[in-house]
Amino acid sequence: MKALMQRVTQARVDVEGQCIGQIDHGIMLLLGVDKGDDEACADKLVKKLLAYRVFSDADDKMNASVRDVEGGILLVSQ
Repeated sequence: MKALMQRVTQARVDVEGQCIGQIDHGIMLLLGVDKGDDEACADKLVKKLLAYRVFSDADDKMNASVRDVEGGILLVSQ
């Protein structure tokens, strides 16, 4: 399982001109899944994703997680 994570102020996925997913601030995750990947792999990735401290806190330091800032997650399968 490979993932590319990006902090966003907004993100949106359109298919054939129709919005199928969107978030305001949060994380957009481009995800590649392989044949050998299982639910345990996915669980591990989710735990890491929720714990990453990539958002600014009250002191303007990168010390807040997506949960802390009440951000969204937009997962895009590749």
